[in-house]
Formats: sequence, structure tokens, C-alpha cells
Amino acid sequence: IDGIVAKGIRSADQIYCCDIYPPAREAASKKGYHASKSSSDVCANADDAIFLAVKPNCIRGACEGITESTDMGAVIVSIAAGVTLESLEEALPGRRVVRVMPNTPCLVGEAACGFSLGTHATDDDRTLVKTLLDAVGVSMEVGETLLNAVTGLSGSGPAYVFQFIEALSDGGVRAGLPRNVATMLAAQTVKGAAEMVLKTGKHPGELKDAVTSPGGTTIAGVEALEKGGFRAATISAVASATKRSMQLGGTTDEEIANKYGL
Repeated sequence: IDGIVAKGIRSADQIYCCDIYPPAREAASKKGYHASKSSSDVCANADDAIFLAVKPNCIRGACEGITESTDMGAVIVSIAAGVTLESLEEALPGRRVVRVMPNTPCLVGEAACGFSLGTHATDDDRTLVKTLLDAVGVSMEVGETLLNAVTGLSGSGPAYVFQFIEALSDGGVRAGLPRNVATMLAAQTVKGAAEMVLKTGKHPGELKDAVTSPGGTTIAGVEALEKGGFRAATISAVASATKRSMQLGGTTDEEIANKYGL
């Protein structure tokens, strides 16, 4: 929300939100948003989109709050992990629904989001949702069957990267650097490497090879990562998170194994 307001896509007084947690409402009010305990206020004032930013086990209650309220026909955008469009449309009969998987870097305007449109969603809904998501990073429309993979990669990915930054920092401390210097260098190194991938369009392997001189320091470090199973562990992390997203959506382990090989 902060990113959408910061980019001027919407003004603070156009934002209506609800939360049962008083401190969350107070924080929203301080930013100039209309905050309440009931979803009826949100529904009554939302003329374009209503975001359901709740845990999967709370999604049915959130949908009931919408169906029991009078609203202006806004598109419903869910960010509940694993909750399928079919389930959302069943809980919200006849409504236009979009399923989104964002990630926490949206808080600093660097989100990587995937989204899928429901049966009744329109081209205007697609344009609106992409505009809102692109205000806090980048977004890509994918088929719903791939949203679980988006969850495992970019949805959960920041946690993997934070662990890597922490490990890089630990390595720097082990080698003698002060903690604050090590963490700053580690974070900036990850940021810079990511920018090179995005701006050059080159394959990560090609960029890695450009740093890796024969018999040099970098190849010695790469060898240590390979011995530690770095690449396999990262692949496994994405696959495991993807599987868990499927489980949260009600897919059985047997179907996950037979249909998706996870």
C-alpha cells in the first residue's frame, strides 16, 4: 500500500483497510488510511480493487465478510498462499477474482510478483492489478498452475537470500572483518550481482565465469560452495516451498508426486 501511495497511483485518503489487530489499525491511520475493524467499510468504499491480505486459514472468513457486505463490484485480489482461484470463486460466487503472490521486498519497492486471473476477471482487471503491483516492483502474469512455483521461488526466496547474506557476512567475520562492514559488503554484493543479471540480460553462469579466473580466489570459493551442496540445497528449497504451497491449497501428496514430481 505504501508503495502504491508513494508512486501516486492512489492517494492515502483513497485507501480503506480493516484489521482485527488494534496496533495495525493505528499504524494505518497514522499514514492517512481509513482503518476499521470491519470489512463492511472497505467494501462500501472500494470502487476498483479489494485485496485479501490474510493467511490461507483465514481466507474463508474474509470472503464471507465480502459476501455479507454491500460493495461497488471491485475486483477481489487474493495474496493467500496456496488458495486456488477455484476455491476463491466458490467462496465469492460470480465475482471477478485475481490471485497474486507478492514478496516482502514490496516494502522497499523491489517486489517480484506473479499473478493469475480468475474465470470472470477482465482485461481491465489485468491492467489494474499489474499497474498496482508494478508500483512496488515488477509483476508477471503466469498460469495458475505455476503460481505455486512462484511462491516457492520469489515468494519465499527473500528468506533464502537473507540467509545467504547472513552467511556471507559470517564468512567475512571469520576472515577478520567487523560485523557491520561484513554485512554491508555482503548485502551490496548481492544487490550488485542481481542488478548485473537484470541489466545485462546475460545468463548468471556467464557472469559467474567472468569473475572466475583460472586458479584464482573465486574458483576456490565456488568449489567450496559446490562441495557444500549449495546449488542442490537451493533447488531443493524452492521445490520444498512449492510443494508446501500446493499442500496449503489442498492438493494431496500423492497428486503432488504423480503430477508435479515433487
